[in-house]
Parts: sequence; structure tokens; C-alpha cells
Amino acid sequence: MENNKIAVGLDIGTTKIVAMIGRKNEYDKIEVVGIGKAKSLGVKRGVVSNITQTIQSIQQAVDEAESVSGLKIEEVVVGIAGQHIRSLHHSDYITRNNADEVIDDTDIENLVNQVHKLVMLPGEEIIHVLPQEYKVDSQSDIKEPIGMYGGRLEANFHVVVGQVSSIRNIGRCVKSAGLDLSDITLEPLASASAVLSLEEKEAGVALIDIGGGTTDLAIFKDGIIRHTAVIPFGGNVITDDIKEGCSIIEKQAELLKIKFGSAWPGENKETEIVSIPGLRGREPKEITLKNLSKIIHARVQEIIEHVYLEIKNYGHETAKGKLIAGIVLTGGGAQLKHLRQLVEYITGMDARIGFPNEHLAGDSDDALSSPSYATAVGLLMEGLNKDFKEEEVIEEIIEETINPIEQEIEEVAPIEEEKPKPKPKKKRSFFEKFTESLKDFLDNAE
Repeated sequence: MENNKIAVGLDIGTTKIVAMIGRKNEYDKIEVVGIGKAKSLGVKRGVVSNITQTIQSIQQAVDEAESVSGLKIEEVVVGIAGQHIRSLHHSDYITRNNADEVIDDTDIENLVNQVHKLVMLPGEEIIHVLPQEYKVDSQSDIKEPIGMYGGRLEANFHVVVGQVSSIRNIGRCVKSAGLDLSDITLEPLASASAVLSLEEKEAGVALIDIGGGTTDLAIFKDGIIRHTAVIPFGGNVITDDIKEGCSIIEKQAELLKIKFGSAWPGENKETEIVSIPGLRGREPKEITLKNLSKIIHARVQEIIEHVYLEIKNYGHETAKGKLIAGIVLTGGGAQLKHLRQLVEYITGMDARIGFPNEHLAGDSDDALSSPSYATAVGLLMEGLNKDFKEEEVIEEIIEETINPIEQEIEEVAPIEEEKPKPKPKKKRSFFEKFTESLKDFLDNAE
């Protein structure tokens, strides 16, 4: 495979904005050729709250990635999250005109487009329509119906919905930063691509991505996405609690959390004390690590209980919905000491920390294997896979177009009477159409 295909993942987070440039090497692993980071100033809980500051942060991250790689970034794959995201389950069906013909991509697309016509709440837009199991006539639990015969095609769908204004604000920021939007992906799905194995998705697994402003949940079972949720709490809330509880400034609270923080209060003794410098010549503050871990424990417990409630709502306690692979923790918040033990204690499920190093080339920088880069790596993978699929589609179109033309030449038909054969249209998912309509909106909004 050619390794000159470049893709860019842009993770617009609450704490940081990351631009990651990469390509696939000959072993089908991702080679990161440039990465840029910037402090995220205009995003709160995954939603853009200040357009100007967000544009500046995006430009800063992109400029850094460009200078490291020596490449010019033109289009990016962007992740979307935030408390406005919700998901729902829906069943729909189509009746086929000719049951004697096999089911093909067009039938699947018609069914997906029908789901897209669902009436949403005012100001909401469908982001993803993810098919789960199909049913052809009376035969149920079909994973791949293409090539089968049947008159009635039915499916269960997992539908992800978000606020139109929030999606358009992200699009506006990307466009104003001088970039094209090649695709938008739900962030928990991107993180799942980066840290989960196919075996885990098959067995049943809950991915918990603890970011700065939100905690994202994605549940997989039998290799299919079953449930997604966004909880509006993240690492920043823990920092705020430390700031208030210890009467210190935010910068000091963040450093305390990273260096001495623990989710398990029993680890620290009362005698373990850390001294914080006072402001402008004031006396330094002395904080016991026991109190620090109590503050962190209380908030982390609340976040995990919120997530566990979502897991229970999905149906984890039923025999059919059991998550054998347990929980995978990722995101910047997953680096908190003793978090895994606390999650196992509260949920009673096995847990591990998810590192995005499985898909990275062997000579990659160790820093890229941090859970905080899971979303950026997932978005980069999405961009590279999208390019690869498009290449395959173009090759198919060329083959389908050239073969009939060659046959026509052999028949030596009169040129005047020949009508040019229309090119087969590339099958587009609804989400590609949605991205195109968003691009058109942004262009017209100038």
C-alpha cells in the first residue's frame, strides 16, 4: 500500500486542542509525522462558547503540527462531543418492490434515509445512524443482509442526536481557521477505534473516556455499538473542587491533582503534607494528601456512579447484555492514580486503562501512547480509513466504467448514436451527505 496518503485528526477538547498528522506505513500501522497542541480557551464541556478563542487555539495547534511535519494541513477530521449529545433506539423497515432481486447497498441506504426522516426536537439534528441487527422477512438477527432475498427489510438502529447550533459552531471555527471539514465523528466512537480490540467489542465492553469537560461512554456488544452517552462532568470539575476545598488558585489545584492526586483516600496517611506557595508574599498553605484524596474521591465516585447508571440502563445486568470484557478507561482523566481500582470497586466489573499504542508504529513517541491522545489517534484513523475506502470506490468506478466502454468499442457501434454511459454513483452514507450540507451552510453563511 502507498504510504503517502496523509490524514489529520483535530480533537477540539475542553482542556486542549490537538492536531495530529499521520499516514499508514507498509505494516498498516499509523506513523504520526506531526502533532500540535494548544490550550483550549473557548470550549466548555465539549461545546464551543467563544468562537474567536477557539479559532486561535485551532490555528496554534495546526501551525505547530505543520512546523513539526513540514506539511501543509488543508482538511481535517473533527470529533464532536458535549452535553447536547444524546442517543436513542429506533426500529424501521422498507418493503422492497421486487423480492426476487437480492438486497443491495441501495436498499440499506433507503432504509437509513428513512430513519433520517425521524422528527427530532426543535434545533436537533441526527449525527449518526448506526444499524445494529437486520431482519429479512421473518428471519431475525442478521448482521449482513446484502446478497439475501426478501420482500421486507427491517433493522434496529442506534441514532445519535446533537444540537444543530453546536455542530455548526464547530464547523464555523474549523472553516475560519482556514481548514476544510472532511468528516465529523462522535468522539467516543473515535476513542473506541483507538483503544478497543475486536475481541473486546465482540465480548461486550464499556469504554469510558474521561476528558476535561465531559465523560463519554460507548458500549459495544457482539461487535456492534449498543449505547452512547455524554455525562457533563470531567477532570475540570475535580480541579474546581480542589480549588474550592483547599482555597488555592486553579493552576495550583491542577498541579496538585496531577502530581499527588489519588482516587483512593485510604492510600495516604494524615502525616503526608504538601506545601503550596502563598500569593504575593503570603504564608504558604499546608495541605494533607489525605484531605486532597478525599476531595478527589468524592467527585470521581459521583462521575463513575453516573456512568454506571447509564451502563445499567443499557441492560448490563441482563444475561443477553452482559459485558464480559468489562470497562476500558481512557482520556486524560484515566491517568488519575488508583482510578481503575475505584471503578472496579464501585461497578464490580473488570477494568483496564486504554492506551492508543496498538495502532501506532513501533518507533512512535512514547508520549503519543498516553490515554489523553486516544481521541486524536481515533480521529486520525478515521481519516486514513476514509481515504482508503474512497480509493477502493474510485477503483471500482473506473473498472465498471472501462469494461462497458471496451465492449462498445469491440461492437464498433456508430459514435453519433451512442449515448455516453453514466458513471456509477458512489454510494454515500447519510453522514457524508450531512457533512456536505454543513459545508454548504458554512459557505453560504459568509
